[in-house]
Parts: sequence; C-alpha cells; structure tokens
Amino acid sequence: MHTAQNRLYLQPFGEVFLSRYAKRNAMSTVLDPVSFVESQKNGTDLPTFQAGDTVAVHYKIREGNKERTQVFQGVVLQRRNPGANETFTVRKISNGIGVERIFPSLSPFIEKVDVVSRGVVRRARLFYLRAAKGKKARIKTRIG
Repeated sequence: MHTAQNRLYLQPFGEVFLSRYAKRNAMSTVLDPVSFVESQKNGTDLPTFQAGDTVAVHYKIREGNKERTQVFQGVVLQRRNPGANETFTVRKISNGIGVERIFPSLSPFIEKVDVVSRGVVRRARLFYLRAAKGKKARIKTRIG
C-alpha cells in the first residue's frame, strides 16, 4: 500500500528526507542496541560445550588490589540466552554441599574454560541433578 507516510520526499536542494514512520523504522534497524552489542562480541571465545559436560572455569577474582585465578570445576546444568547476554550454570559438590554458579559467557573475568569430559544426557536443563544423590547423580561420559 502506497501512502504518503511511506514515500520519500525530495527537498528543493535534492536531499532525500524520510517521513516520520519511515525514519522510526530506519532508526530501529540501524541503532538497535542489542544487535550492536552482539556484533561487538569481543569477550572470551569459549569452547563448544553443552549441558552434561564437566568443565573447569578459570575465573579471575579481585581481593582488594590483588587478583588471582580460581578454578570452578563442575557439571554444566544449562546454557541459556544465546547472544550477548548468554549465561551457563555450573554445579559442583563441595564438602557434601551442592554449589551452583552462573557465569556470563562474555564476562571479561573468565580466563578460559576447559572441557574435562563430555556427558551423555537427553535434556538441555539438568535440574534433576539437584535432588539426585550418589549413583543417581552420575552422568555417562561420551567416548570420542
């Protein structure tokens, strides 16, 4: 449908001006902040891993003016929000207590992520591991 709102207007000096409607649509595609941030992905390049894999996350921790690296090794429960704000959840058992930590994928504090072993699971979210104890909490490893 051709309406006056969607047409280009030529000014006397030969400049092209867009109607208000067309300007708004053009601005949303050009200056979309989410796509801009996703295009500027200069965070850490993570290896390919999925839920069920055991990973070791080397994370930088600042204590005062000192900085050290702490390794958090556990099973990946989930990966969510693909794109600029992607996160992954890692669960480990520490002194008989389950500890979960959520890491942003593009965090500058992640030095590296090592995939220790790959697990065979049939789910994308492994929240059932929270209630499982002992042999029920084991995950078969993928060979190859």
